Amino acid sequence: MKITIFTSNQARHLHLISQLSEICDECYSVLECNTIFPGQTKDFFAKSEVMQDYFKNVQLSEKKFFGHNSFSPSNNRSISLKSGDLNRVSREILEPALSSDYYVVFGSSFIKGWLIDELVRKGAINIHMGVSPYYRGSSCNFWASQDNNFHLVGSTIHKLSKGLDSGDILYHALPTVNDCQNTFDFTMKSVRAAHRSLVQRISDGSIKKITSEKQDSSLEISYTKNKDFNDEVAKHFLDRSDTIEMVAEVLDANRRKKSFKNAFYD
Repeated sequence: MKITIFTSNQARHLHLISQLSEICDECYSVLECNTIFPGQTKDFFAKSEVMQDYFKNVQLSEKKFFGHNSFSPSNNRSISLKSGDLNRVSREILEPALSSDYYVVFGSSFIKGWLIDELVRKGAINIHMGVSPYYRGSSCNFWASQDNNFHLVGSTIHKLSKGLDSGDILYHALPTVNDCQNTFDFTMKSVRAAHRSLVQRISDGSIKKITSEKQDSSLEISYTKNKDFNDEVAKHFLDRSDTIEMVAEVLDANRRKKSFKNAFYD
């Protein structure tokens, strides 16, 4: 079996490459690279003391669940690009990665042009870190947490489409509070839920048996862009100091009221 993944270069992205490589003969990874020191180096996110504080917490949780950045497995072939360059890359360059059994998109930039047409045609799977159709766009689990909607923190595994996070839903993967010490652990655990569920369902072939479901746009709560996540909102969230006990209370009160598709809980 061959798997191709379009992803990024943080520890959580490399972890998924490693996990997928364990269940296939060949894995191709197209890495769009950003700084691995967000908040300290200006890149996708701004450089500031607030952002340093915020992402220090993010990276502690990322290390807890996914370890450090590491080298790729021996059966992985990769190409590294500057984030945003993917849509300028020719088919000739990517050709070796375009004859796989599965295509996974996780944390890439917005794919356009001939490549999105190719991936949609081949049934690519997208991991959206957020619970669609309620939260779409950028930093969705942050915004769900900011809204005190911890029951809507999670991930959506759906068919890749030409729209942003708008493809038909295959299933939701949701975190529990087990092994979580704080809200950063909780949101990072939603990434692990996505990884574990997808690897399992590709490995046993059950992903192909799931009937997808169109998103109900009338249920959308928030559609956010990267520019919406700034020092002001990050500081507000840090100052709240929500506890994991508070998260558990919200889950108990609200999670069963929402409809999640083929939910996987971690």
